[in-house]
Amino acid sequence: MTTLTPELLLHGYSVGIFPMSESRDDPEVFWVDPRRRGILPLDSFHISRSLRRAMRRSAWTVTVDRDFDGVLDGCADREDTWINAEIRKLYGMLFNLGQAHSLEVWDGQTLVGGVYGVVLGGAFFGESMFSRRTNASKIALACLVQHLNDGGFTLFDTQFITDHLASLGAIEISRDKYHSLLSEAKNQPAAFGTGLHTTPQDVMQRITQMS
Repeated sequence: MTTLTPELLLHGYSVGIFPMSESRDDPEVFWVDPRRRGILPLDSFHISRSLRRAMRRSAWTVTVDRDFDGVLDGCADREDTWINAEIRKLYGMLFNLGQAHSLEVWDGQTLVGGVYGVVLGGAFFGESMFSRRTNASKIALACLVQHLNDGGFTLFDTQFITDHLASLGAIEISRDKYHSLLSEAKNQPAAFGTGLHTTPQDVMQRITQMS
């Protein structure tokens, strides 16, 4: 396989494919192009009553790009993971180039949840998320959706669909439909922005005001 570089990785995303590995101990990386693609429509994120209640009562804080490595570690800290050493290194390089970002959820000084992904124009490619507290990953996604909307993004690619993502409004579309959305989104101007420091309560208030 051709040696992967950050530039080759971004080209892969631009044509609708993404890298994975079989496991953390497998040095090989392969490209994936699903026949059916998961996306999370940014205008129809579903926040259940219980999640709304949890966000309003939460004492946690939310940041962007404060601990990218910590989020990567959290996402890889499971029995089965596709994040091997090569993939971890490459996403770290993309982060340094400003093409990958993380959103963190904190309980005091403890990282309890987060999500990271790659940006290309107005497309955000969600790579992985983790949770060490009840609702932490759901709150991370809710805050991320708001952040992406604020930045002018039009596509949130989740790659695959899980029951967890489906409960939040994610849908599955055909490969052709995905490529059509990607073609438009990757050429749209958008700004992910850094330095965000907010709370789930503030995000919930903004979502309520805009709904």
